[in-house]
Parts: sequence; structure tokens; C-alpha cells
Amino acid sequence: MKVLVTAWGETPLDAIDKHVVLVDQERPVPGPGEAVVEVRACAVGWVDLLMTSGQYQHMATPPYTPGMEWSGVVDAVGEGVDLPVGARVLADGLRIGPRSHGAYRDGGFARWALAPADALLPIPDRLSFDQATCLLGNYETAWHCLVARGHVQAGETVLIHGASGSTGLAAVHLAKALGATVIATGRNPEKLEVVRQQGADHVVRSVGRFRDQVRAICPDGVDVVYDGVGGDISIESLRCVRFGARFLIVGWAATPFVAKGKGQRGAPNANVLPTNLLMMKGLDVLGCPTIISTTKDPSIRSERLGWILEAVERGAITPHIDASYPLTRVHEAMRAKWSSRHVGGCVVRPTS
Repeated sequence: MKVLVTAWGETPLDAIDKHVVLVDQERPVPGPGEAVVEVRACAVGWVDLLMTSGQYQHMATPPYTPGMEWSGVVDAVGEGVDLPVGARVLADGLRIGPRSHGAYRDGGFARWALAPADALLPIPDRLSFDQATCLLGNYETAWHCLVARGHVQAGETVLIHGASGSTGLAAVHLAKALGATVIATGRNPEKLEVVRQQGADHVVRSVGRFRDQVRAICPDGVDVVYDGVGGDISIESLRCVRFGARFLIVGWAATPFVAKGKGQRGAPNANVLPTNLLMMKGLDVLGCPTIISTTKDPSIRSERLGWILEAVERGAITPHIDASYPLTRVHEAMRAKWSSRHVGGCVVRPTS
């Protein structure tokens, strides 16, 4: 069994209702240099959802199987592959899957996945299949934003928006591993309590004017803003920073519809920052497109992958998985992700 996106929808919810279907799947046969993996878990990603409506900068053309990041057990290998059958592996979502380029565009919402063996990485012993699926994309994004672009230092204070999401929570974990003080924001008090338990030093509801709450914690203003939300949250953040702070633009979850839907471009829903506040605060506003930056310069990836895998081995970071669904409930899982129902990772398990 596997999932197919048969056509782009007007919105992700439209696509889920009309164009996301479950179909039978035959076990593939590996060719030279390939491996067949029995998928045990696949992350339900925000980008996977945007892709279903064609509202993402990299899009697989329907019909395709979604699921950028997955993990499983090697079931068979082709000629020239020394990967042992039974090995626990995770897929490199930049090399294969719907966001990649080349021949291997299908993702992990499937019982079986066919992949070039050199695009499969061993799962660290500490991690489960579920945790492994939520490692690379989330923590590579957080590392690129906080370290490569934000140059976060021990002792600094970082304001992290959308902290209950999978990438936001990864940023909380990583900022704490760097020695920073974390102020995490979100709208839901119950989810913020989980974020606190996951390591945030302070949590603040990002409803209305939250400046006073942040200033009560950090009177001089925060050193870094990690903004994966956009919209009004961005504007209010500018009142929370010290002079000369760094403002990291990570995404715009509050205003996701940047195109017309069904893959059509135009009618952008642009996020706008007031230049007067940028000027008076002396801010460094930094765009942090992890995938685009890595595509343009693949050499930047080696250091962050090494840092992340080493941090996992020593227990400094561990992905938090809030929910898992059998593949037969994939529509429910995708709707839950779109509505931000869960804290951290949400996965489907094709072999449940």
C-alpha cells in the first residue's frame, strides 16, 4: 500500500479531501546501486502539505508519493551495494523524495521505498524509527538558521516563534545545546507546557501584544529572533529586541498561501517588515533558506550534519514525537499536521 497525490489542490485541505488516495503497491526490485527499504515511519511534514497544493518552491508533479523523510529496514539490495539486509536506515530527504531532483522523487508514505543506497544513512542507536524520521530536516533547518546565519552564542537570549512545531521545537533543543536562554512562543498553553518540559527556559503566549511579557523576562531585549511564523508575530517581535539584534526569517506559517494554488504562481501573500523599526533598532535581518542555500553550495552541509549526529550520540538533542498514525489514517494525520494539533513530530507508520 502507498499514498498517491493524484493532482494538486487549491489548498492542502482541498488536496487531502480530493486528491490524496491509498493504492496497492508491489514490492520493487532493486537495480545496481539501489536498495529496497521496508518503511517503518515517515514524517508528516509541513512542506509535504504545501506541496499538495503546488504552493512550494520545489514541487513534484502528480501523481507522486509524498513523504520527504522516512526510515526503515533494508529488505533487499542490488548489485554493488554493501548495505546489509536488516540495517536500520533513514532517507536523506535532500537526495531523494518529493523535494529532491532526479529520478527518485517518490517519498515514504508507502510500505516499500526504492532508493540509491548512498542516499541512506544509518540510524543512530539512540533513536527509534519515529525519531529518525524527524531528525534531518528539522535540525538541519534549526542549525542553518541559528548557527550558520544567526551565529548564536552561549549566554545569548533567543526568542523562538512557533516553538511547538517540529522545526520550532528542534530550534529550542538546538539553542539550548548551544548554551542560549530560550523564550518560546505559541498560542496554546497546553502545548507551551510541553515545550517548557522539552527545555525552553520561558514560554509566552503569542497572542496580541506580547512585548511586555518578553521584556519582563529580558528587559534589554532579546539577542536573536527565530521567526518561522511571520505576519503580525514578526511585527510584534521587533518590539522585543535589543539594539543590533539578529532577526532570522525562517518561514511564514501564519500566511502559508503564497500562490494561487494548483501550482499557479502569482497573487503572493507577502510578509512585510517596517523599515523604520529595522532602522531604529539597528537590526540584521537574515533570510535563512536552508534548502536553497544548500543547493547553491552543498559544501555547507557537511559541518552541520556532523554537528547534529554528534549531538544525537551524546544525548544533547532528541526529536520529540507527539503522535503516530497507521498509513490507513494518512488523511487524519495530514489534517492534524495542518491544524498544528501536535507538539513536535507527527509520523505515519506504513507497516502498522
